[in-house]
Amino acid sequence: MLNRNTVGNVLDEALSNGGDFAEVFLEDKITSNMKLVEGEISDCLSGRDYGIGIRILNGTNSIYGYTNDSSEKSLIKLTRLLFTSLRGKRSVNSKDFTQFIRSEYSPVQIKFSDVIKNYKVDLLKQAYHAAKEYDQVISQVTTTYMEEEQNIFIANSDGLWSTDKRTRTRFAVSSAASLNGEIQMGYFAPGSSMGYEFYDKIDLVETGREASRIAKVMIYADHAPSGRMPVVIENGFGGVLFHEACGHALEASFVSKEVSAFGGNLGKIVASPLITAIDDGTMSNGWGTTNIDDEGTPTRENILIENGILKSYLIDKLNGRRMDLDSTGSARRQSYRFPPTSRMNNTFIAPGESTPEELIKSIGSGLYAKKLGGGSVNPATGDFNFSVMEGYLIKNGRITTPVRGATLVGNGIEVLKLIDGVGNNLKLEQGMCGASSGSIPVNVGQPAIRISDITVGGRKEDA
Repeated sequence: MLNRNTVGNVLDEALSNGGDFAEVFLEDKITSNMKLVEGEISDCLSGRDYGIGIRILNGTNSIYGYTNDSSEKSLIKLTRLLFTSLRGKRSVNSKDFTQFIRSEYSPVQIKFSDVIKNYKVDLLKQAYHAAKEYDQVISQVTTTYMEEEQNIFIANSDGLWSTDKRTRTRFAVSSAASLNGEIQMGYFAPGSSMGYEFYDKIDLVETGREASRIAKVMIYADHAPSGRMPVVIENGFGGVLFHEACGHALEASFVSKEVSAFGGNLGKIVASPLITAIDDGTMSNGWGTTNIDDEGTPTRENILIENGILKSYLIDKLNGRRMDLDSTGSARRQSYRFPPTSRMNNTFIAPGESTPEELIKSIGSGLYAKKLGGGSVNPATGDFNFSVMEGYLIKNGRITTPVRGATLVGNGIEVLKLIDGVGNNLKLEQGMCGASSGSIPVNVGQPAIRISDITVGGRKEDA
């Protein structure tokens, strides 16, 4: 922890040389990762990452730098190097800092440091054997264990003085199924902002079996047809479509630069009236939950779209200046090496009133996307392309044969308006989101949704 005099002197130096706002961000992060490949430990890495970032704002201009040297001399030198040509002058009195008392949304019951490494290796082996023994078609299995404790400190020239501790763990299983020279993959990776008690709450046997189940189903699947058709996207990781195709375009980092398809649409209808979309940084033990954001602003629930009407963007301090709007507690960064910007936390479509069975029963011929994979999107236009990790044909209102190689192609705003059914089975799943401020943990989620008409890319089985 830096002392108040040092922080005050650094911030004073930043303002004296032209800034109208300055911020110090300190991070001390301890991580441990283990990987089991084909029953043998292939990686066992632990490390500590420590550093300090300094950011100076003047109006809507920003400059950022970082160092691993926490001495006052080094921090003053970095501050002088950043930007001495900004106009304006203020001073900071180190006595003016106010200790911020934060909420605690992710309590920890069992510290990782209190658990011996052999127990963690046993977790890897347990999931590995469950996945490998699922079926003879499973040719390779990799299991991965991750734990992280991130301690941060933030102080700024507005008098903020705040700390936060973030504890996360994630367990991943990747299974490969091989048949006739072809390979299909299955993947499942639950995680949470918890301590080691997380492993009392999940079933690692089922985690391993789920990854292998997906791989097995897909290795025997036919090729997906192509064309426009109705699609039901299942709950959980199906929410990655909204996250990528719409969520990023709601971030102020895009909106403020007028490169977002949602820009200028506050208060307007942008989606089906069945759609309410929320980003909530306060969900108990959520994978994307933090007590404060990476500018020290308390996180909160932000209703982005309510009954089809655009209600809010996700806003950080700098882009809030550009938009003349207050921060929504949405500033995030991977580490001290990155300046913060507006990002998602736990983002999901709220549940509706239909059952998943009702959504499927209404379709004569279409696609059931049980689990989505990766994809790409252009936030400026909303155009997207997503792979379907696990898909099935729908015939006469029933889920029938599995299909592989399907992709969903469309436009985020258009698809939001084509959602004509929302299920009552909300579920969230975990992912990592990459953007200008690095890779961060996020929850994505939704109930099952029905899209009346969307382009499905694929190919028919050769005759």
